[in-house]
Amino acid sequence: MPILKLRLCALTLAFFAASGLARAAQDMDASDAATAVSSGKITLIDIRTPPEWKETGVARGAKLINMQHPQGAPGFTNALLEKLGGDKNAPIALICRTGNRTTQVQRYLQSQGFTQVYNIKEGMAGSAAGPGWLKRGLPVETCTTQC
Repeated sequence: MPILKLRLCALTLAFFAASGLARAAQDMDASDAATAVSSGKITLIDIRTPPEWKETGVARGAKLINMQHPQGAPGFTNALLEKLGGDKNAPIALICRTGNRTTQVQRYLQSQGFTQVYNIKEGMAGSAAGPGWLKRGLPVETCTTQC
């Protein structure tokens, strides 16, 4: 990844981290998230970048919002609100590659008044929290839009 992109990502993460203190963590494993998404109980938000979406595909039913939004954190928040019909109380689950970025974004969104923000800490690729969406064999779609 070029140095400029790494710096942008680091600045974005720092902004999200500094924007608010975390409330109690609300975590969800990938299997539970897949079930909740397929039953319409939660909206899955994939915060990775377009190249990542193209590389692995996206979890079935996920809404795509690049956390590196051109208008920064406010632009990201507005894009999310658009997907949720303006409802900060709608249950959402965040997914990234390994759960690191979603942890920061979860904290930020909670500081902005979102009340039901779940973090899929194992992410798409897996982490210490679990094997991940892909290794669990959960449904994935090819990225054909917003990429």
